[in-house]
Amino acid sequence: MKLLIVSDSHGDGDILQELKARHSQEVDYMVHCGDSELSSDRAEITGYVAVRGNCDADARYKNEELIETDNGKVWITHGHLYGVKSSLLGLSLRAKEVAARIVCFGHSHQLGAEMVDQILYLNPNSISLPRHPKEKTYMMVDWTAEKVVVSIWTRDGVELEEWQQSFSFA
Repeated sequence: MKLLIVSDSHGDGDILQELKARHSQEVDYMVHCGDSELSSDRAEITGYVAVRGNCDADARYKNEELIETDNGKVWITHGHLYGVKSSLLGLSLRAKEVAARIVCFGHSHQLGAEMVDQILYLNPNSISLPRHPKEKTYMMVDWTAEKVVVSIWTRDGVELEEWQQSFSFA
């Protein structure tokens, strides 16, 4: 199962269209972790499993989404309702409630991939306004029964191979 994960595009619909054109044929799900600042019926966000961030005015977005796959559940939220700028505790409690194996979130504009208590937390950074690192990035996730491979890509479609990580659910 393959995911594309992007977050915090802050009104930049062009990049969402570019990512669709570049990757939609090779992934099972395209995920947007909030703060698109686009109306949910805009063409640019169509095709993404998208959630509402603190900068999204469109109340038609849900605060969270859950994707059930053969490998397990993927829980998507923006993160502002769970205090992600200070810790993963709030996310962790909710992830356990919904039995998620992978958590996708944004809000902090900081790239991260971390396995805690057999739950993989993924933050792709901001595709438009990154804080750390300064590179505008998104994630590609390849999840098999044996492992999860997380690769980081620049806005321009260049894979940052040195940042690739592999995780397994033991």
